[in-house]
Amino acid sequence: MNSNFKLGSAYILICLIWGSTWLAIRLGLDSLTPFIGAGSRFLIAVLVFYLIMKIKKLQLQTDKESIKLYIQLGFFSYLIPFGLVYWGQQYVASGLASVIFGIFPFFILINSKFRLPNENIGLLRVIGMIIAFCGIVIIFIEGFYKDFSFSVYGELAILLSAMMQAYTAVSIKKHGHHLNPWTMNLLPMLIGGVGMLLIGFIFEDTSKLIFDEKAILSVLYLGVFGSVVTFTAYYWLMKKINVILLSLVAFITPIIAIFLGVIFLNEQLEMKHIIGSVFVLAGLLIANVMQFKKDFSKPKN
Repeated sequence: MNSNFKLGSAYILICLIWGSTWLAIRLGLDSLTPFIGAGSRFLIAVLVFYLIMKIKKLQLQTDKESIKLYIQLGFFSYLIPFGLVYWGQQYVASGLASVIFGIFPFFILINSKFRLPNENIGLLRVIGMIIAFCGIVIIFIEGFYKDFSFSVYGELAILLSAMMQAYTAVSIKKHGHHLNPWTMNLLPMLIGGVGMLLIGFIFEDTSKLIFDEKAILSVLYLGVFGSVVTFTAYYWLMKKINVILLSLVAFITPIIAIFLGVIFLNEQLEMKHIIGSVFVLAGLLIANVMQFKKDFSKPKN
């Protein structure tokens, strides 16, 4: 199979699934509290990863560098960042949260500039990122103005989450080339899952828990597809492509979430959604124009 096709398919798969997780989380929160729902999701993912490792006869890498990366992933990509996002969204509208987390690719760019000297940034990529981010702002502009001053602490929590995840992603890109994408998430998600459940059972109102069909399907989807499939593909892609290009997924998923809301939740599609989506797509094209030229200039077999 053509390598570019495999890379493109994995990228599209991540965008589609992560775009749908907003819908799955929203449906799950009708029955589960945030931290218990998130913790259950990660523990389901851990079980699936363990079964895959057994079937494929994969061994967990336990060298010093791997353990260090597992701990960093567990705390600074899953437990703390996801906790900050779930906590922050109690005080910040989801639209504004998407705008704030849209800063994630810029943190990736800054980290790459100083920690990954071989990563190609380029002026067109920066311009494209700015245009795409403007598209996200256009989509959520009303919620941005309405809720900007509602809770600075919630906004800072989401911003801090984006910063942590960006730093950890660049760390994996820099030091994690030897890690197997199937095995590297087992211990980190175990840290995230157990930590989330402990927080949930200690601080959340467990009397509100309802283990109905909606809750079970939400947790299973988020655990298997939203965690196992996407994070395996994400870290596989990280070894193959520019980490800045990979981070642009953060601009695409809100658009997918909007259209899924229109289809499944009968939400209204507005002109700002269309205009903003055009900006995002234009920005992504500009950000990747040099990569397209490089690919098309390759000799055909």
